[in-house]
Amino acid sequence: MTTAATTATTAGEWSPYGLTEELEGRFGDPHDAALAFSFARLGALDRAEAFPAEVCRQLDTLGLPKWFVPARLGGELRSSEELLQIIRTLGRRDFTVALAHTKTYLGAVSVWVGGSPQQAAWLAGRVMDGAVVSLALTEQSHGSDLLAGELTAERTLAGGYRLDGEKWLINNATRADLVTVLARTDPAGGARGFSLFLVDKSRLAEGSWRPVPALPTHGVRGADISGIAFTGAEIPAAALIGAEGAGLEIILKGFQITRTLCSAMTLGMAGQALGVAVAFAERHELYGRRLADLPQAGRTLAEAYADLLAVEAVSLVATRGIHTLTGEQSAVSAVVKYLVPTVGDQLIAGLRQVLGARAMLVADHAEGTFQKIERDHRIVGIFDGSTVVNLNYLINQFPVLVRGWRGGHADPAGVAASARLDAPPPALDPDALTLYARSGCSVVQALPAAVGRVRDREPDSAVAAQAGRLLVLAGELHDELAAHRPSARDVPEHAFALARDYTLLYAASAALHLWLENPAGRWADSGWLEAVLTRLLRQLSGEPDLDDEDGPALDRLLPTLRRQHREGLLFSLLHCELAEAAGRPTQEGS
Repeated sequence: MTTAATTATTAGEWSPYGLTEELEGRFGDPHDAALAFSFARLGALDRAEAFPAEVCRQLDTLGLPKWFVPARLGGELRSSEELLQIIRTLGRRDFTVALAHTKTYLGAVSVWVGGSPQQAAWLAGRVMDGAVVSLALTEQSHGSDLLAGELTAERTLAGGYRLDGEKWLINNATRADLVTVLARTDPAGGARGFSLFLVDKSRLAEGSWRPVPALPTHGVRGADISGIAFTGAEIPAAALIGAEGAGLEIILKGFQITRTLCSAMTLGMAGQALGVAVAFAERHELYGRRLADLPQAGRTLAEAYADLLAVEAVSLVATRGIHTLTGEQSAVSAVVKYLVPTVGDQLIAGLRQVLGARAMLVADHAEGTFQKIERDHRIVGIFDGSTVVNLNYLINQFPVLVRGWRGGHADPAGVAASARLDAPPPALDPDALTLYARSGCSVVQALPAAVGRVRDREPDSAVAAQAGRLLVLAGELHDELAAHRPSARDVPEHAFALARDYTLLYAASAALHLWLENPAGRWADSGWLEAVLTRLLRQLSGEPDLDDEDGPALDRLLPTLRRQHREGLLFSLLHCELAEAAGRPTQEGS
């Protein structure tokens, strides 16, 4: 599939959401119930708890699996930005589809990061041919505690391995053709006691494995959330991914990519939830006025929009940072994986107040889209480590974050490349991924220089004042991080609060860098930045909400939100036409 993004790059121009626009055109208007990829058809599947097989087949036909394979291996994937667009586009239409189809990338990424060239080339061919790949990490008795895993891989006399044990609560475990399995290879366990294996189910002896039945879930009701059990399943030595004992390291490096990309799930679902709420507020009348014109409803919509723009800024900078600030991604991915799903949950809950009882209707309002999104989105915070796991991962890196801040360590070129959206990021070097962000976090540590640039650009503006306030709060926060004394067994609640504040600081810094590095078009207007910083500074400072102070900046966002809805555009800082835009053709998987 030739994409708009690829075409734009060839022509010497770059469209950050070019791929999104092409996919939207190919998928067709989701409000057209005649299409398989419509809200009506997918809502019916959810109510029936049925897997969206037809849509997944269409996505295969469109060639989407090629985007799960790096270009160096013959696929279409040139940057994580493209995956961000794909996941966001699928997620806004139906998260069950997004989860089912893009899971293959999560299953394959360990091979892209740590596999041999021969193994990666073989898997690339299988994925591009449509093979489904799953990732089997968790076990029923141990949850996210991967070091407690009991599934074993023992060496055989033939030189391969024998798998015994069960993996549970695995997406696509039953549907998958291939499964990446984390197994204990050292009875003593420990950080070097686990290895990863790429298991081809078709090559396993009959009776050596069985599917564990799918479990009913509150959200993503049609997804294949099941498991797999092995009993003396023999696999060849070539199934080992990387070195024996390197399983956890490879998984954690892969998570630095996939945790960041989980932000696209929130962007897709939260954006569509906002769309449902705006559509209702534009039509529904109360006290003789449209709901959108009433101050309280308008403010709620504006707050949700500001929060969506904030997490979009985080997502864009962090995703490009996978390529441009690769060695810092262990900290950044934890920031993103906590902050974006958390804000998404809060945003969706706030919109429920606008919709009232309609928020809970399964089919009688907007095809039940809102209540499905509210159910489905709750699972995003659990993927690839829960919110608590990610905050704890960030707490463990407090010392390097403090050293980086106090030492003024930053990679200005890397920060600029992360924030500047006029060209694709450079190719990813997987070998640059590290388990510890030794230099800290450049996006935050470049804040003093960014504040100076803001003051030079708009010295007397509200944004300049906000930037100065942010810099003061950043210094105070790092002093508190420095005062924290690490404890492996008893992490105080205060440490989690500090980690949460650090994620807000990252978000504000990312927004500032985006504004500075993209001075043309809508980016030149500081109105969006003022609204975003208003929301973030209020939370970061711990001050109570003061509508009289927050109101003007937020209220100025509302006309833009309503215009984007009216014109069928993505709720975004970037111009992006959705399939609903006037004059766009409706297609069925063409």
